[in-house]
Amino acid sequence: MAGYLTTHVLDTARGCPAKGIEIVLYRLAGETREEIARAVTNDDGRTDAPILAETAFATGTYELLFRAGPYLGDAPFLGDIPIRFTMDAAAHYHVPLLLSPYGYSTYRGS
Repeated sequence: MAGYLTTHVLDTARGCPAKGIEIVLYRLAGETREEIARAVTNDDGRTDAPILAETAFATGTYELLFRAGPYLGDAPFLGDIPIRFTMDAAAHYHVPLLLSPYGYSTYRGS
């Protein structure tokens, strides 16, 4: 079994999924940052498919960039939110974003 990556965004201030947030996935190698996927969250705050499918999985360091500014509205405190992490085994990695107008958190989900 190969690994894969999923994500979702929850708006903790409104108590609902965050629809319409653009997400960009990068693979990092030293100073190199390669874009490997791009998606937008759906009505459920998720991407329609894994943001990194099993066929594209490789161990290494990655960055999910959540473009939260447009979702948060006029003069947002938060704009782009980068989350860097390492995937070191062929497994399901789930990296969600819990978002509010003035803060965010993440964790490795299941």
